[in-house]
Amino acid sequence: MEYNHLSIEQKWQKFWADHQTFKTETASDKPKYYVLDMFPYPSGAGLHVGHPLGYIASDIFSRYKRLKGFNVLHPMGYDSFGLPAEQYAIQTGQHPAITTEANINRYREQMDNIGFSYDWSREIRTSEPEYYHWTQWIFMKLFDAWYNKTSDKAETIQALIQHFESQGSAGIQAEADDDIREFTTAEWKDFSEKEQQEELLKYRLAYLRESTVNWCAALGTVLANDEVINGVSERGGFPVEQKKMMQWSMRITAYADRLLRGLETIDWPEPLVEMQRNWIGKSVGASVKFPVPQLNSEIEVFTTRLDTIFGVSFVVLAPEHELVDALTTADQKAQVEAYIDKTSKKSELDRMADTKTVSGAFTGSYAKHPITGEDVQIWIADYVLASYGTGAVMAVPSGDQRDYVFAKHFGLPIIPISDTQDISEAADPNKDGKYINSDFINGMTYQEAVPALVERLESLKLGKAKVNFRMRDAIFGRQRYWGEPVPVYFKEGLPYLIKEEELPLLLPEVDKYLPTESGEPPLGRAEDWKYQDEYEYELSTMPGWAGSSWYWFRYMDPKNKTQFASSEAVDYWKAVDLYIGGSEHATGHLLYSRFWNKFLKDIGYHNEEEPFKKLINQGMIQGRSNFVYRILDAEGRGTNKFVSLGLKNDYPTIPLHVDVNIVHNDVLDLEKFKSFRPDFANAEFILENGKYICGTEVEKMSKSKFNVVNPDDIISQYGADTLRLYEMFLGPLEQAKPWNTNGIEGVYKFLRKVWRLFHDAEGNFLVSDDEPSKAEYKALHKIIKKVEEDIERFSFNTSVSAFMICVNELTDLKCNKRKILQDLIICLEPYAPHITEELWSLLGNELGTISYAPYPVFNPEYLVESEFAYPVSINGKMRMNLPLALDLDQKAVEAILMENQDVQKYLDGKPVKKIIFVKGKIINIVI
Repeated sequence: MEYNHLSIEQKWQKFWADHQTFKTETASDKPKYYVLDMFPYPSGAGLHVGHPLGYIASDIFSRYKRLKGFNVLHPMGYDSFGLPAEQYAIQTGQHPAITTEANINRYREQMDNIGFSYDWSREIRTSEPEYYHWTQWIFMKLFDAWYNKTSDKAETIQALIQHFESQGSAGIQAEADDDIREFTTAEWKDFSEKEQQEELLKYRLAYLRESTVNWCAALGTVLANDEVINGVSERGGFPVEQKKMMQWSMRITAYADRLLRGLETIDWPEPLVEMQRNWIGKSVGASVKFPVPQLNSEIEVFTTRLDTIFGVSFVVLAPEHELVDALTTADQKAQVEAYIDKTSKKSELDRMADTKTVSGAFTGSYAKHPITGEDVQIWIADYVLASYGTGAVMAVPSGDQRDYVFAKHFGLPIIPISDTQDISEAADPNKDGKYINSDFINGMTYQEAVPALVERLESLKLGKAKVNFRMRDAIFGRQRYWGEPVPVYFKEGLPYLIKEEELPLLLPEVDKYLPTESGEPPLGRAEDWKYQDEYEYELSTMPGWAGSSWYWFRYMDPKNKTQFASSEAVDYWKAVDLYIGGSEHATGHLLYSRFWNKFLKDIGYHNEEEPFKKLINQGMIQGRSNFVYRILDAEGRGTNKFVSLGLKNDYPTIPLHVDVNIVHNDVLDLEKFKSFRPDFANAEFILENGKYICGTEVEKMSKSKFNVVNPDDIISQYGADTLRLYEMFLGPLEQAKPWNTNGIEGVYKFLRKVWRLFHDAEGNFLVSDDEPSKAEYKALHKIIKKVEEDIERFSFNTSVSAFMICVNELTDLKCNKRKILQDLIICLEPYAPHITEELWSLLGNELGTISYAPYPVFNPEYLVESEFAYPVSINGKMRMNLPLALDLDQKAVEAILMENQDVQKYLDGKPVKKIIFVKGKIINIVI
C-alpha cells in the first residue's frame, strides 16, 4: 500500500470532526494549558500559505502539550466586524453579514484541510448577537466605573456618587477630565440631574466628549492613528483630515502606570515590550500655567525641563487648541485660519514625522511668564499636537532643537540659560552647568533648581510637579454600520445606559450602508429606532478592537447565556499561557486587551492582572516571485518573444511577473503561460537546454505580483502534513522567510520514507515485535530528546531536520521494530498528525488515541557512547581512525596499537618513543 495523503487526511479530518477528538472539558484532573491564536478577520481572499504559519506553530505546541499530559484549550473564532465587509456592502447593497458568513465558511474549510486540533465547539464570532451582548455589557460596566487613584483600581460610579453625597468633591483622587468642579455636599444635591450627569461624565471610564479625530470622508468614519498611513487611510488609501467631533472614548490613560508595570511580569518579545513602553511614554516633569489676562484664563503646559523656564521666549499651541479662536487678533485672523486649514489635512503621524518643515502662525496675543510676568508671544504650529499633553508647549529655543529652528526661522529670541551652553549653531540641552539669565535660580545646579522652581510655582498657584504619559485615551466609536451598537440613549443631550436585561441591543436594518444625507452615521437610516419609542440611540458603533479586547474569556465558556464566562471557567483557565500572532498589534489590540483585562479584574470578575503570559510574534512568509523576460524591439516596445534567464543579457528585455503556480523549480510551463494572458497565446521562447528558466525575487505575497500560493493547491498535491512540516522547516518561527516551493519535494519524500518504515518492499504493512538493537534505540532517543527540547523553546525548524536525520538512520538500519516506530510517530504527531494517526491505527491501537498518548520518556543511557573512533596520528600527522572501547586505559590501548597491522605499516619498523593518549579524543604516536 502506497502513501496516499489525500485519502488519509480526509479520513482523519472526518474522524476528528465526528468524534470531537479535541473537545476540551473545563473540569479535569490534568494541569491546564491555554494556547491561543490571534483570531483572523475573515476576508474574501481566504488564506494564502503565509497566513497559517502561526496557526501551525500553535497547533504543534497544543498537540505536544496534550501528549505531555495537559488539558489543553486551543480554540478558534473570527473577528467578524470589519470595514472591508461594510465597504463591499456599500458597493453591492448586500448585507455585511452575508459576505462575512461566506468568508468564514471559506476560512473554516481551509483550516480544516490543514488539520488543526481546534476545539470547534467553542467557536466564536464577534458579530453574532450572542457574543456582542457581552461586548456591550463590558462597555456598560466601563461607563458605570471611575478610576480611584487612592485604591489604584476602577470602582463603580455609585461609589463616587455616594462620596459626592456625603463629602462633596473633597478628598477625591481620580483619573478624570481637567475641568472637574469643586463642590460641597449641599451643592451636589442642589445640582440638577443634568448637571450631576455632566459632572459624572468627566469621571467615567467610557465617556463622551469633543475630541480631535482622524476623519475619513470617503469611508465615512473616524480612524485610529494606526489605521492612517502617510495621511491616507490604510484601507483604500483615502484622504484623512483632523476634525473635532463628539466622540466616545475609553480612559485607558487611567491604567498607564499599571500597563507599564505589567510589562515587567510577562514573557513577551523585547521589541514589542519596548514599543508599548514608548507608546505609553511616561514622563516625569511639571505642569505650568501661563496666565492670559485678556481672556481671564491660562495656558497650561507640561514640561520635563522645568529648569529651563527662564529660557522661554514664546508659547506654541496646537492649531486645534480650544483657545486659538479667542486668542487670534483681527489682523492675524486670515493667516491663522489658512494655517489651521492646511494643518487639518495632515495626520498626527505625518506631523510628528516631519521634522524638516518649519511652519507656524502668530496669534497676535501674548501670555504672561508665570514667574517674571513678562509678555510671551503665543504662536500656533503643527509640531504641537492637541492629543498630546495639554496641546501647548513652552518654547525654549536654547535647549530644544525644534524650538531653536522655529525661533531662527521666525526671528524670535533665543535666551541662553546655562554657563556651559553653546548655542551658536544649535540648541544645547545639557544639564551640566549652572544657570544664568534665570532669576532666582542663577548659580544653581539642575538638582537644586527643579525643587526650588516647583516650590515657587506652587506658591503662585501656577504650577506643580506632575507625571505625564504620551498615550492618549482611546477613541471608541466609528461612524459606520457593521459594528456593535453602543447600548446608550440620549436624554437632554446626555448619554444613559439601557437596562442590562435589554441586551443585546441589535443592529437595526437600514436601506443603505452609507451616512445619511445630513451626515449622520448609517444607523441614522434605521426607521423607528428609538429607545422606548422616545429617546435617540447612539448612532456610532463600536470600533473594530472592541470585540477582540476580551475574546479569550468567551472561549472559556462560549455558550453561557447569563455571564460572559462563568467564575468556575475563569478560575480554571485563568490567563492565556501561550499567545501567537503578529507584532503589528503591539499598540492596538494588545494594549486594549491588557486594559480591559485589568478593568475586569478590578470589578471582581477574575484575578489575573495580565491576559497573556507568553507571547510569540511569528515572522512573515514572503512571496517568491517569478519573472519572464520580454524582448524589446528597436523602438523599445514589447514583442511577443521571451528569453530564458541565462540568455537575457544578450537582448534588450523587460521583466514581467508571472504566476508562480505555473512555474516548477523555476522552470516555466510554456503551455500554461500561453493561457496565462490572452496576449501571450502566441508567445515565442528562446530556451536554454530546452527549458525556460524564470528569474526570482523575494517580495511581499500579493495578487498583483502573482506570487500568492494557495494552501489548498499545496495540500492537494503534497498533503497537509507536508505543508505543516514545510512551513516549520522554512526557518525560525519569529523570522521572516521567503516561500519557495522548490524545497517542498524533500519534505514530501521524508513522509514517504516514514511510511516505508512500516511497510515491506511490496507495500505490505510489516512491523516486528523483536527487541530493537542498541543503534535503533539510540536513534529513537536522540529524536525524543531533540523534539522535546526544540518544541519547549519553539525551535520547530530544527525538529524537522532532526526527524529527517532520524528516519534516514532507521532506514539504513532497516528498522521495523514496534518499540521504535510507535514512539517515533508519537513524537512526530504534533507536526504530521494525519500520517501518524493512520500508522497508529495500523499498529493496532485504538482509533484517535494517539492525540492523548503519553509522550515517550527519554532514557539517557541509550545515548551513552561505548566506543569511539580515535584519530590516530604519527608524529602529529593524522593517518587513520581506529574504533576502540571507551573504557580502555592507556596500557590496553598501547597493546592494541602495537598489534594493529595498519599502525605497524605506518611505523615502518621505527621504534616508538612515546604514545600520547587522551581518552575519547586523540592518539598520537611519536617515533
